[in-house]
Amino acid sequence: MSALDSTYYLRDTVGNDAEVVIPQCYREGFFSKDSLYHAELSGGRCGTAGDPVPYTMKNDNVITSLLLFCFVLSVIAFSHVRHFIARHIKTLIYQSNDGTSEVSETAVEVHFQLFLVLLDSLLLAILFYFYTLRVIADTFVLDSPYLLIVIFLGEVLFYFLAKWLIYSVVNSVFFDGKNSRQWARSFLFAIAVESLLLFPVVVLQASFSLTLQNVLIYFVIVLIFVKLLTFYKCYVIFFRRNVVILQIFLYFCALEIVPVLFLWEALTITADSLKINF
Repeated sequence: MSALDSTYYLRDTVGNDAEVVIPQCYREGFFSKDSLYHAELSGGRCGTAGDPVPYTMKNDNVITSLLLFCFVLSVIAFSHVRHFIARHIKTLIYQSNDGTSEVSETAVEVHFQLFLVLLDSLLLAILFYFYTLRVIADTFVLDSPYLLIVIFLGEVLFYFLAKWLIYSVVNSVFFDGKNSRQWARSFLFAIAVESLLLFPVVVLQASFSLTLQNVLIYFVIVLIFVKLLTFYKCYVIFFRRNVVILQIFLYFCALEIVPVLFLWEALTITADSLKINF
């Protein structure tokens, strides 16, 4: 018997086993190893692979869930501090004779403003992430795109913390404690206003994929409005009695405009460093 032959045992009708030798040529054929002939073998995919679906924020469940969670928290918090916001808006219109406008704050209202600072940092990080995907690159050395948002979030939080420290040092040197405390409250309120104004455009961008041009126009308008609000509060608190045009512009540019430019440059350098160059 040849080595290519195989021995099988068949049981006849009586129950006895009979030895049967089947040659190799009968047991194997052209389709013997084909996946269609053997159901236990994996056949793989048929056809040609198509182009992958491009990444969009509206299909990102993590970003959508995060924005929805922030929206729910904002609505709940706003329902408790709406009177505080109305008092702050009132101080923008009516000023006391001494040039100050003290607004008392409870612990809940302070926590609400700190939450809006965190929300504003997250919104700025997501907006710059949109910009990075459209302008700088869409592939990075990071394992997850969420890590890039976390890095941007850390840089924006450091920016706000650094501004807070710089304001505290400068105001304690050139102004009295009452005006410095009032400015600190106004600074938090300006960030809170910025977060409330940026939230709609982030949601619209994530849900309906707005064009980058429209998002940038809206962001620039909000940024100019917040900076004008900050400039007005700076004038009322510090420079209303002694109007020195050069001094107020130096103060505002050094502590508001220059830090924004540094933040933009830091975010851009970070995105360029982490992108994959082909």
